Order: sequence, then structure tokens, then C-alpha cells
Amino acid sequence: MSQEKQRALKKSVAPYAKSNTKIGVIQLINTILPFFLAWFLAYQSITISIWLSLLFSVIAAGLVVRIFIIFHDCTHGSFFQNPKWNRIVGNVTGVLTHFPFEKWKHSHSIHHATSGNLDKRGTGDIWVMTVEEYRAATKMDRLKYRLYRNPFILFGLGPLYLFLIENRINKKGAKRKEKVNTILTNASIALIYAGMIMLVGWEAFLIVQIPIMYLSGAAGIWLFYVQHQFEDSYFENDNEWDFVKAAVDGSSYYKLPKVIQWITGNIGYHHVHHLSPKVPNYNLEKTHENVKPLQTATTITLKKSLESIRFRLYDEKNQTFISFKEMKIADRLQGPSRVSQTKTG
Repeated sequence: MSQEKQRALKKSVAPYAKSNTKIGVIQLINTILPFFLAWFLAYQSITISIWLSLLFSVIAAGLVVRIFIIFHDCTHGSFFQNPKWNRIVGNVTGVLTHFPFEKWKHSHSIHHATSGNLDKRGTGDIWVMTVEEYRAATKMDRLKYRLYRNPFILFGLGPLYLFLIENRINKKGAKRKEKVNTILTNASIALIYAGMIMLVGWEAFLIVQIPIMYLSGAAGIWLFYVQHQFEDSYFENDNEWDFVKAAVDGSSYYKLPKVIQWITGNIGYHHVHHLSPKVPNYNLEKTHENVKPLQTATTITLKKSLESIRFRLYDEKNQTFISFKEMKIADRLQGPSRVSQTKTG
């Protein structure tokens, strides 16, 4: 895409990068109130049927995903026009979803500025190794990477790591504002947990709360994973990396059923969001439908997205994701020269 076309594309998206306070308030009401109701019904159902309770917990988990999208918009300053209200709502929804506002705002802004850049990976991203990096890695690093990319660990243990460790501590060198915000978020969560345990008892609280946070965490990791880990995703070295191409070609349009689209706050229009993070979630679909160049983004259906589970390594040469098995087959076909080169490296 030429520079002129890129400028025209950004200009066409600009009218949708506007917040609407009325829509924002309505979205808060139709998301947070149903979440509290689902939580209450999950608790009330424990004595009737544990499966009925779990059903309401699943509904609540879906609403936590939607609350997170509101939180996410607040970190971009796009949910409300007023920055103060974005901070307030962002911190409240951050407590509800267990994400510290300032910490996530910082790491996510880096993700947007470096998505698809092979030379600037590592912050706010799913860990991706290229084929050559994997071949040159030590046995220990290969093992770590294989474990990390294993679906049972990434989506199974991932939510536990995210909520218990990653979101609870700051990285070395974090600014004081970020550290204080994380401490206050952690303290707020602890107080709410203590209060709820005193109110309903620790057993009932955990029966309801653990499935909600675990399922919402797994769903969140899946959404983040699948919208950048598709077959022809965009990755380039820094000297060739392009922000617009990384947004449109490196982020998918995840075409979801309407109910799931509502629960996930339209984040399936990820290419629109990466091109212009100032477009609030309630304008993403409208932007995609009205700006034709955006409709060329890779479309992934729910069924097709399951194929991405086998993706493990990025093949720079062929500009595609491949599995470990496909890499082994390629190495076998290339013969002893590849083995010798790998050992030398």
C-alpha cells in the first residue's frame, strides 16, 4: 500500500474515532449489571444444582470478557471523551477483571507500536519464535518454548499465571505511578474477596468465582492469540516494518456469531482497532462496514480459528506460521546440510 493510500485510509477511519458518552453509559449498564446478576444467580443456584451454578458462572465469565473490552477501551482513552472518566471507569473495570490499569495501559501501548515487528517483540505479546531462532536456540530454550506454546499450558495454566502472577507485580524499571496503581488494584481485589467471603462463605465464593475468572482468562488469551496468530499474518524486520500493514495484514477480522461478537465487544474487528486504537469498541463494526479497504483484512471464522492451535513457529522465508512437525519435515528434506548448519549455529 502506497503512502498516499495509507494516508487516505487513516483519514477515512478518523470520523469513527470519536467517543459517545451516552453509548458508553448504556454499555456499562447492559454489561456490569447483568454480570452482578449472573454472579448472584450462580451463588443462589449452588444449593439447587452445582451444574446450574456453573452455567450462570459461564454467563458471568462471558460478561467479564465484555467488561475487559470496556477496560481496554479506557486504557486507549477511547471509551469516553473525558480522560478523567476513562481513568475512573478503567480502574473500576480493572479491579473487576483483575487487571491493573496503568501497568496494562503501558504494556499494551507497546504492543500496538510493535505488533508484527520481529526486532521489537516481547512486550504485551504472545511469545513467537521464528524457524531460524528455534533452530539456533539451546535445548533448554526450545523446551521452554515448546511448553509455552502447548495449548494445555497456554490456555490451561495461562489464566492462572496471568491473574496470580503477571497482573499482580510490575516489571523492573516500572514508573512509580504504575507501581502504586498495581498495589491499589491488588488491595482493592483483596478487600472485595475478603468482604465476599465474609458475606457468602469461602466455599460458595470460590465455587462461583474460580470458574468465572478462569474461563474469562482462557477466553481472553484465546482472543489475543488467534487475532495475531493466523497463517498469513504480517511480520517484518524493523527496517521494513510498516504500521498500517501491521494493523490491516497482521490483525485478523474474527467473524463471530452475533451473540459472541456482543460478548467480546466487537474485538473481532481487530484490524480496525490496530489501525486506530481511538475507535471505541461500539464503532468498530461500523468502521469495518463503511471503509472498504478494511474489508480486505484476513477473515477468520470460529471454525477456521481452531486451526491456529497447530501454529508454533513463524517461517520468515515463506511468511507463514508452521507447526513443529512441518519444520521437521522441511529439515528432513533439506538433508544433512541443515543438521550440520544447525549444530554449527
